[in-house]
Amino acid sequence: MTAITTDVQACVDFYVTVLGLRFIKQTVNFDVPDTYHIYFGDRLGTPGTAMTFFGWPHLPWRKAGNGQVTVVGFAVPPPSLDGWARRLAGLGVQATRSERFGAGVLSFPDPDQIRLELVGDSDQARWNAWPDGPVAPEEQIRGFHAVTLSVVEEEPSSRFLTETMGFREVAREGSRVRFETGAGGPHAVLDLLVDPNLERGEEATGTVHHVAWRALNDSHELDWRATLVAAGREVTPVIERKYFRSIYFREPGGVLFEIATDQPGFTVDEPAESLGSGLQLPAWHEDRRADLKVNLPPIAVPAIAGRPGA
Repeated sequence: MTAITTDVQACVDFYVTVLGLRFIKQTVNFDVPDTYHIYFGDRLGTPGTAMTFFGWPHLPWRKAGNGQVTVVGFAVPPPSLDGWARRLAGLGVQATRSERFGAGVLSFPDPDQIRLELVGDSDQARWNAWPDGPVAPEEQIRGFHAVTLSVVEEEPSSRFLTETMGFREVAREGSRVRFETGAGGPHAVLDLLVDPNLERGEEATGTVHHVAWRALNDSHELDWRATLVAAGREVTPVIERKYFRSIYFREPGGVLFEIATDQPGFTVDEPAESLGSGLQLPAWHEDRRADLKVNLPPIAVPAIAGRPGA
């Protein structure tokens, strides 16, 4: 999941200190290299756990709307929700508690007013605990649970998801339609929220730029590209992103999708123990390193004081 922040340092402070995610990569937006692209995730940035941000303070703030991801849901163990409620309250984060599709949910904003949720429904698949983090491993975020897309009409997006992308409808609550893919469950959930009265979203700080779906390898991604082109989508060529390779396209409701390969991963330029410790650049921007280090504001990674009993 990639969103847009107006304040990179405030973003780092929140996602590390409050949510307990590890800061795993500081690099630049490869297309706009005088701006940051920062990454958070589990200990290794395992695919399915990486929340990333473009640091674009030049953009105005806008409320998310139709044609965008409007809620980012993280998976946490169900018994941890009480602890999370106390933690958020103690850190001054106002959260509301509810239940959806049988699971407990804590909803709250991040510093850019992006709507986040902690959903009490998780598994251990593809998750690496960060033992040095501020949240105890038994309560840590397990990666993403669900992504919520807001759209004007249900049918075009629903048909694309089921007929082209392999999702299946599994439940409904009011104007929310839940889809799952693969084996289903946490990490495989998409909610379609239909609201014809919601204004169209704009690319701005405080919004999610795109959501990425996993491809196992380059061949798998090329197969998906062919499928999408055959379905009438306008799809980019494969783009080298150093840590993965990507294609981009919009689903019928306007939400920007990415399909990214699992490999080579975030340890391609830093060992696991020092992820996020320095500015990393792709080879084609190395000649700009000196200028970028001067022009980009420095990032201070919060020191973790430890946990009671840790």
